[in-house]
Amino acid sequence: MAIISVTSTSVAVNPLKQSQTVGAVLAFLGLKGIMPLLHGSQGCTALTKAVLVQHFRQTIPLSSTAMTEVATILGGEERVEQAILTLVQRSKPEIIGLCSTGLVETRGDDMGRFVKEIRHRHPELDYLPIVLVSTPDFKGTLQDGFAGAVESIVREIPQKGSKQDPCPTQITILASSAFTPGDVQEIKEIVTSFGLVPIVVPDLSGVLDGHIEDSSSAITANGTNAAQLRSLGSSVFTLALGDSMRGGAQILEQRFNIPYEVFGELTGLAAVDKFLQALADISGVSVPDKYRRQRRQLQHVMLENHFYFGCKRVSLALEPDLLWSTVSFLRSLGVEIHSAVTTTRFPLLEKLPIKSVTIGDLEDFEQLAVGSDLLITNSHGVAIAQRLKIPLYRQGIPIFDCLDHGQFTKVGYRGTMQLLFDIGNLFLEQETKVKD
Repeated sequence: MAIISVTSTSVAVNPLKQSQTVGAVLAFLGLKGIMPLLHGSQGCTALTKAVLVQHFRQTIPLSSTAMTEVATILGGEERVEQAILTLVQRSKPEIIGLCSTGLVETRGDDMGRFVKEIRHRHPELDYLPIVLVSTPDFKGTLQDGFAGAVESIVREIPQKGSKQDPCPTQITILASSAFTPGDVQEIKEIVTSFGLVPIVVPDLSGVLDGHIEDSSSAITANGTNAAQLRSLGSSVFTLALGDSMRGGAQILEQRFNIPYEVFGELTGLAAVDKFLQALADISGVSVPDKYRRQRRQLQHVMLENHFYFGCKRVSLALEPDLLWSTVSFLRSLGVEIHSAVTTTRFPLLEKLPIKSVTIGDLEDFEQLAVGSDLLITNSHGVAIAQRLKIPLYRQGIPIFDCLDHGQFTKVGYRGTMQLLFDIGNLFLEQETKVKD
């Protein structure tokens, strides 16, 4: 059991976490035809967009109610109404993802009432799902905002009255913020190979994977569409990937009596074995031969390269879901976790097989990481790595000084092998430098 400690500093000198709005917008971008709308100032929207554009290196559809000082004092309902009507007229979205910000949360705007009254005044909007999620940036983190958006999606869009007979091959996959678009694509391929039809919420693989669209559009051209979201009640099972997705899976269980299972990680031999066995149990299909061969390849790679990992000391600063997955993988290779820093208190943290976890920022990380052989965090850790003269492996958001992160894959047997090679090569490079 890990001991959880919270930094005693009253200010974050070198922040690690991103705001909830970044996480919520990221989740909404995995839906087809959506326009995320932030109820707040233009500055709040610009900061959120800058992080995502910097990380994914592509355009991000995002709109704002553009609250001014006067509008903040008088109330923002009119701004929300006008923004929705303007988006419907100009962009014609299939879904609107409405997020609050610290500005309007502090003021106390009743967002739920806003949406109800707007719908009452404009019955022509009855066809349009408006998914509301509370994302104040003065509390919570990217992972919290992402999970909150997913919970709002599965609570609002699938309708109880529209549930049909369960589809024996359809399963719902709730993928947390710890998974890249490349991860989601690999997961879909694995699930499909068992004869199952996955509906991924959110499906980032068709939107943020760096491909060129046939035509330009102000809204997302791919992702999980509204019809698929409405059909979630017909799924026979829910796979929650990342413990932060447990809440979304429980909502589907309560509303539609759909059983679920939570997978904290899909990286590592034992973790992938467990996932494939679950798919085999759900589908009644044995594990395809190609994955059996990939498993033997991973076993060979682990046996041949384990001496590069044994007794190495690694320090990590990541969001809770990604921290859990990465720590579990490294521990399976004999790596010692020198220190671990994360962004928020989360029930799963106490179960980590390490001595302690610190809830803090990158300043805490720099102090705790002294003496490590490797650092794992986002691109803001570059300066720390240079000062400590310790190699850095980039994980999390944002990553802005490394190419192709959107297609990076760390799940499944192949993804595990790639992650092992990437980290192993850093250890090997350090050993070579020491000998020289």
